[in-house]
Amino acid sequence: MTALTDTESSYKAQDLIAEDIDAYLDQHQHKSLLRFITCGSVDDGKSTLIGRLLYDSKMIFEDQLAALEADSKKVGTQGQNIDFALLVDGLAAEREQGITIDVAYRFFSTDKRKFIVADTPGHEQYTRNMVTGASTADLAVILIDARKGVLTQTRRHSYLAHLIGIRNLVLAVNKMDLIGYDQARYDAIVADYRTFADSIGIKAFTPMPISGFIGDNITTKSGNTPWYMGPPLMEHLETVELDVIADQAKPFRMPVQWVNRPNLDFRGFSGLVASGTVRKGDAVRVVPSGKTSTISRIVTMPGKAGGGDLDEAVAGQSVTLCFEDEIDCSRGNVISVADNPPEAADQFETTIVWMADEPLLPGRAYWIKLGTQTASATVQSPKYQVNVNTMEHLAAKTLELNAIGVANISIDKPLVFESYGVDQATPNKTLGGFILIDKLTNGTVAAGMLHFSLRRAQNVHWQPTDVTREKRAELKNQKAAVLWFTGLSGAGKSTIANLVEQKLVRMNRHAVMLDGDNVRHGLNKDLGFTDNDRVENIRRVGEVARLMTDAGLIVLTAFISPFRAERQMVREMMAAGEFFEVHIDTPLAEAERRDVKGLYKKARAGQLKNFTGIDSAYEAPTDPEIRIDTTSMSAEDAAEAIIKVLIP
Repeated sequence: MTALTDTESSYKAQDLIAEDIDAYLDQHQHKSLLRFITCGSVDDGKSTLIGRLLYDSKMIFEDQLAALEADSKKVGTQGQNIDFALLVDGLAAEREQGITIDVAYRFFSTDKRKFIVADTPGHEQYTRNMVTGASTADLAVILIDARKGVLTQTRRHSYLAHLIGIRNLVLAVNKMDLIGYDQARYDAIVADYRTFADSIGIKAFTPMPISGFIGDNITTKSGNTPWYMGPPLMEHLETVELDVIADQAKPFRMPVQWVNRPNLDFRGFSGLVASGTVRKGDAVRVVPSGKTSTISRIVTMPGKAGGGDLDEAVAGQSVTLCFEDEIDCSRGNVISVADNPPEAADQFETTIVWMADEPLLPGRAYWIKLGTQTASATVQSPKYQVNVNTMEHLAAKTLELNAIGVANISIDKPLVFESYGVDQATPNKTLGGFILIDKLTNGTVAAGMLHFSLRRAQNVHWQPTDVTREKRAELKNQKAAVLWFTGLSGAGKSTIANLVEQKLVRMNRHAVMLDGDNVRHGLNKDLGFTDNDRVENIRRVGEVARLMTDAGLIVLTAFISPFRAERQMVREMMAAGEFFEVHIDTPLAEAERRDVKGLYKKARAGQLKNFTGIDSAYEAPTDPEIRIDTTSMSAEDAAEAIIKVLIP
């Protein structure tokens, strides 16, 4: 019998609370914490199972129980019985539809361990929410409806759990009461799942027959399944080994979250120890700089439960490390054992789980967050997309919502990393797992796992030159700059840019113009007008413009460049103060009235696809350096206004 259902043990805990609350809190604080998720297909009983665990662990207050009983009669699905799923499904839409939409986190504890459980959605359209819940989990309970067997979402969620690195898997064959506790049916489901598990590299899982509604094999062994020899679910959750134990055996790694400088006499580096053990006197290395020193102090916040200076810290502890030497170390750096540091690279092969409604745009710059490091990343076209139902590798040019694919990414600076290690006993989540963030909305668009750094990243290095870009510009008696003309087709970008170039040349300035149509005759002749190709078009032009500014030139570019993200990407390529966004602001109706090239007419007739302003969006600048209203200003006047801003 487990501590959860042991009445005598429960009374002892209550007595301790009454007699010595500090002792009870200290005991509670030192319990281990297991994070786990429930996943599987729709209506497999995930929410009901969690509700049952909360109910049986006495984690429901009397008023909550009264509300649950009332709600069960009103909107429940179990007749007059308690509908345990309502403890978790808190959204109105979830209760109305009887499904889980968002990830619901719940806390409960027993005498042996504390738990945080995430109830994840079963619907395919909410797969991204399941990934979010699984990202911090130590264990996954994969539920299967005994009446239905292994379904598509069972395979999808199992694959994702394995991909993310969850090695403790429980196969809970639920609703056994609805099939009369049929052992043959249970054995067939387990055998079917084992075949699938073997095919995707799952080496072990723990099967058990349960009924979340009735309570069979949840907290105690059920008499309805005398043929089942394993433990009940709660006993397994209380005794399963945590990943943090395995993490402590790995080499020491601690990403720096914060430089702790409360006064002139103290300087430390705070963070969560990701792996390994560090002791006072250990030799450590700061990566990527490679600087070395020795640990002089391991500091924590003092308190009743201990704290203050420690002799050692292990994986899972948050500490502040102090060095014997004054060496450079800042947020994003990684402190590691001196003789076995992690690598740093700027190009990787990765697996990406796309989580945004808008599809991946290869070539677009996103923020990448890896541990405490943040940088700008560009994703290349996927090598392939994974069909999670068949494990088949499918050709793909992009990734849609909930898609999983393998692609290379390039970073604008070296990142300290370790391979995520999907096939390892415990993956390197901190230095191998990352998220991608949209630069404009700050929304998370993807989660990913690093496989390895690309060989070309190790072989290709930046070659320094003795003649600086400032010297080249000085020889031309000017400052390098990029005038980035953007606007609808027919707005007048090329006309105005051409006039500006003429005026600059007459002023003995060294200027060059890159025109959208002209560039597509050569450098970008292989690109079309899809969103992906438009992104790559601007990326290439931005790189050329950057090289020209390195030569000290004033560069004028006339491109529709419809997306803010790519214009921002080019801005970030340039030195501060060198990029001038020039919005040639012409209303669509006016641009269409001009229609110098007859393109709008073709687009309206359906003869020209992906035409900006008609069937492809134009994202106007929100805060350009220069805005030209062509409805109230001539091209000549516009050119003069631009020159005055560029050369005051």
